[in-house]
Amino acid sequence: MTSQRWDIFKASERFMAMDEAAWARHANPLSVYSRFSILPLMSLAIWSRVWIGWWAVAAVALVVLWTWWNPRAFGPPASTHGWASRGTFGERVFLNRKSLPVPHHHVVWAKLLTGVSAVGIVPWIYGLWALDLSAVLLGLALIVGGKTWFVDRMVWLYQDMKDQDPTYASWLR
Repeated sequence: MTSQRWDIFKASERFMAMDEAAWARHANPLSVYSRFSILPLMSLAIWSRVWIGWWAVAAVALVVLWTWWNPRAFGPPASTHGWASRGTFGERVFLNRKSLPVPHHHVVWAKLLTGVSAVGIVPWIYGLWALDLSAVLLGLALIVGGKTWFVDRMVWLYQDMKDQDPTYASWLR
């Protein structure tokens, strides 16, 4: 009997309710690049408790809504040959790694870079709690930097895997 291990990547996909249509729309570079606004906006929304009190909860709710809606906000791109599109394709390939294994070094890097982002959560949360701008900025740098590098690795993964499955190859247009 094999044990089921919790997969943060799959959990994230389920939380975002990503289906084929959402993935196709998320391959739009506008979707990918605008996602970089989420953590700075969340930081501002949480920090805004100092200025607007409990209304900050509404600001946080708006950012959560933007996080969910972002992959659906833009239409599918005319071309999917760009870095951002291939990054989303790599994420899909990575999520499918149990059905079609990916090279081990990609798994190692994905987990390592997710770890870098996870480490950034500590100073980010502390900074937001203590209103320490340097800690918030350090946390943001680690989280966003780790995620950006992760997406870049997913581009590489997609390049390595696109010819392994006709579905993967069909995403390029």
